Amino acid sequence: MTTSRPLRRLLALLPLLAAFAFPAAQAQTAPKRTDPGARPEAILWVGNSFFYYNNSMHGHFNQLAASLNEKPAVRGTSVTVSGSGLDWHDMESLVRPNGLGRYSFVGDNEIRFNPPGRQYDTVVMMDCSQCPIHPQLQQAFHDTVKKDAEILRKQGIRPVLFMSWAYKDKPEMTQQLSDAYTRAGNDNDLLVVPAGLAFAKAIARKPDLELYQADKRHPSLAGTYLASCATYAALFRKSPVGATYTAGLPPETAKLLQQAAWDAAQDYFTAR
Repeated sequence: MTTSRPLRRLLALLPLLAAFAFPAAQAQTAPKRTDPGARPEAILWVGNSFFYYNNSMHGHFNQLAASLNEKPAVRGTSVTVSGSGLDWHDMESLVRPNGLGRYSFVGDNEIRFNPPGRQYDTVVMMDCSQCPIHPQLQQAFHDTVKKDAEILRKQGIRPVLFMSWAYKDKPEMTQQLSDAYTRAGNDNDLLVVPAGLAFAKAIARKPDLELYQADKRHPSLAGTYLASCATYAALFRKSPVGATYTAGLPPETAKLLQQAAWDAAQDYFTAR
């Protein structure tokens, strides 16, 4: 049986048509730093409103860790500037000995003075939501990460990058931000928290779960909780599944977010 010329032409075009209809997925940049190192006991969170929404991510993270029986308790301080890029922060001033974190409020608003000297063993830092991929700001992102990493290491502090999430209406940002943060991490031997990948995974599993505020940028309470779980999974390299702290979310929602965060971390840190 012979094939007609029009049919032969169509068959020859099929691979090209498939390439346009189903473009190949871009390979994810794999992280070089996968070992989280020693467990954190005092974390400084340096960022912007993505951190401070919902009464601050650091508080949710600390309560999450406590509910997973992490001892000693993790102490945290959040330093955020609305709309800021990482280059807005004076890292050297923030981690000066006996500066931020010199004392804490405990119990019935009582003051407890912390041991003198270095106040934090880990700094989790995030740039503005689009700075790492903005054509006019991405170089400043890479330059600042390098500079801040050097400042922190001189103080004996571990620098960690926090990979933020895509805007709700721009899902393509997930891969772009993942690549940018991972490249910066690889260039400076830094651990990266794959929070943005956890957002994408949770959305894929439950599209009707709202992780954003109405502006499609800032996190809902569920989004902040998910990012806290992703940070725990990255820094402790343990699963947050089973944490009794749920931030007031329904138990089934909290479990879904815990699992998505753990799966995203597992996928990211084993990528090749």
